[in-house]
Amino acid sequence: MTQLHHADRVLEEAHSPRAAATSRLAASWRRSAVTYGLDPRNKRAPERVEMTEVLKRRDAMGDFLELAVPQIDQLFRMVGSTGCCVLLTDAEGVVLQERCSDSDRAVFQSWGLWSGAIWSEQAEGTNGIGTCLAENRQVIIHRDEHFHSRNTAMSCMDAPIYGARGEVLAALDVSSCRADQTEGYTRLIAGVVAQAARQIETAHFHASFAGARFVDVGADRPDETTLLAVDGDDLVIGATRAARRKLGLQGHSFDNPMPAVDVLGTAQDRRGLEQAERAALRRALARAGGNASAAARALGIGRATLYRRMKRLGLD
Repeated sequence: MTQLHHADRVLEEAHSPRAAATSRLAASWRRSAVTYGLDPRNKRAPERVEMTEVLKRRDAMGDFLELAVPQIDQLFRMVGSTGCCVLLTDAEGVVLQERCSDSDRAVFQSWGLWSGAIWSEQAEGTNGIGTCLAENRQVIIHRDEHFHSRNTAMSCMDAPIYGARGEVLAALDVSSCRADQTEGYTRLIAGVVAQAARQIETAHFHASFAGARFVDVGADRPDETTLLAVDGDDLVIGATRAARRKLGLQGHSFDNPMPAVDVLGTAQDRRGLEQAERAALRRALARAGGNASAAARALGIGRATLYRRMKRLGLD
């Protein structure tokens, strides 16, 4: 398909409300043309911010980037020899990290797949990074699915990375310059990208709640991270985006942390204080290897008091 025919097709679909209502791709094209006022025939290279701005944005995401870089490097080792580059952007679509082989460097630089380039949907129309961030989901934008005709030589596979409060922090991108890349291989890479994104998200969530206990509430999809952070009093102090959605948790849910048993729907009929006391006694006995005297000393009570409480709570 020539660039002129591509632009005509994009504009026809973009100005068709019916197409936008039935196709996510057409809806993105419509946002690009109608909402953002972009022209698919535009041949200008992607806009870039100055390197000083890139460094400023990197500093702002310092702790996150420290966790993300090893995963970016590992991902590049897997796909770098197949004509692919790996990019990490911030939530505004500005490229902060890039990895590519020396043999492909000139191509990717000429396409604007480099540090400082702005790949938001508002700036570049439908593309892997921008559409991933705009729709908060994993996407594949293959060649002529891009909005701008000048971007139709690339295939992009992207996944969003969410922060500890459920907000979008970044996009992880693998872009290919291979004209012969098959649909099956594209989907295989997309799966690897999603897995790497979830690994980064999990590491960041753990670091954000250091010292907490983590509970996996069970993902509905393999590309989701569904974790709760629980403090020493068994109160839920954090949840990943997928866990919040699954359990119906809102941002204000963490202003006054709730007991984990209430959040998980596993609370028993036993009164709360009685349940907590029973749990404390069982933990003390377990740590003491069943030795009642040692357990009583650890709890700061007498052995006779321990026995009375055990009897009242039905503990043998």
